[in-house]
Amino acid sequence: MSQVLAALSRIPVVARVALGLALALGLASLYVSAQDDRNPQVAGSCSPARDLGKSLSGAATGEIAAFQAHATPRALPPLAFNDGAGKATGLSAMQGRTVLLNLWATWCAPCRKEMPALDALQAEFGGAAFEVVAVNIDTRNLDKPRTWLSDNGITRLAFYADPEAKIFQDLKRVGQAVGMPTTLLIDAKGCNLGVLHGPADWASEDARRLIRVALGR
Repeated sequence: MSQVLAALSRIPVVARVALGLALALGLASLYVSAQDDRNPQVAGSCSPARDLGKSLSGAATGEIAAFQAHATPRALPPLAFNDGAGKATGLSAMQGRTVLLNLWATWCAPCRKEMPALDALQAEFGGAAFEVVAVNIDTRNLDKPRTWLSDNGITRLAFYADPEAKIFQDLKRVGQAVGMPTTLLIDAKGCNLGVLHGPADWASEDARRLIRVALGR
């Protein structure tokens, strides 16, 4: 022990501080990991989704290779938005079906580009077991999103909006949103199975295979 202390005493103060910080961060990381395993949201309702997360990771190839399946699915914070009639709703209202949650805006060119593919995905898989929930987060010119969807023949997606864009900030706080578009895959119990940052061809066979795996088909 004395030899260790003597060796440490010869390390410059700045280096000792940096070493201490690194050790503290490492221990904090281990603590958070351990807490995740004991978190009732993870070890309880979301624990059965772990095997599905592994299957989704293997299915994330080609056009959706950027999809990041979570090894440890976890519940999301309450996510609220409005329906097409302007009434308050949210992710909790989608319980019982698998959801592909997409955040988009008319000012986001990649978002606009992938909307027809999301519309096609909803046309093929939408129903009691699955829904593409595309939430618009325009904060100005609030009539523009509906007009854009209509002008571009997007007819299968139900209209959802959050004119305050709070949903983006809520997801950003839990590390699930860094830019636009952002798309999350959520199971019927509300467990976050994975996320894709950026655009993707959601009408591709790669994306359809991912959804089939998520639905157990």
